[in-house]
Amino acid sequence: MVARVWSLMRFLIKGSVAGGAVYLVYDQELLGSSDKSQAALKKAGEVVPPAMYQFSQYVCQQTGLQIPQLPAPPKIHFPIRDSWNAGIITVMSALSVAPSKACEYSKEGWEYVKARAK
Repeated sequence: MVARVWSLMRFLIKGSVAGGAVYLVYDQELLGSSDKSQAALKKAGEVVPPAMYQFSQYVCQQTGLQIPQLPAPPKIHFPIRDSWNAGIITVMSALSVAPSKACEYSKEGWEYVKARAK
């Protein structure tokens, strides 16, 4: 009986975390343009560390546990705008020149075969 209750509690907690993540992504419009995503990432970098500290202090007060102070997270500068859809742009550029390159390579191949056949 106790195992079923714990199993149900784990399921509810995981479902709540997943639902909260989906709501946060929708609410912050993270699936929009790169400008919105970059602004949300910057905002998260400013808001999350103090919130985690406040939550750890709250847990310490409520439980009496001592949580050691975590080191500061490293500062990472990753410009999303510069790499947004870079793979798509590269693939589309390769596909746009593919017909002309195929024609060029087939001509070169045909000339090579004709030269070897003589």
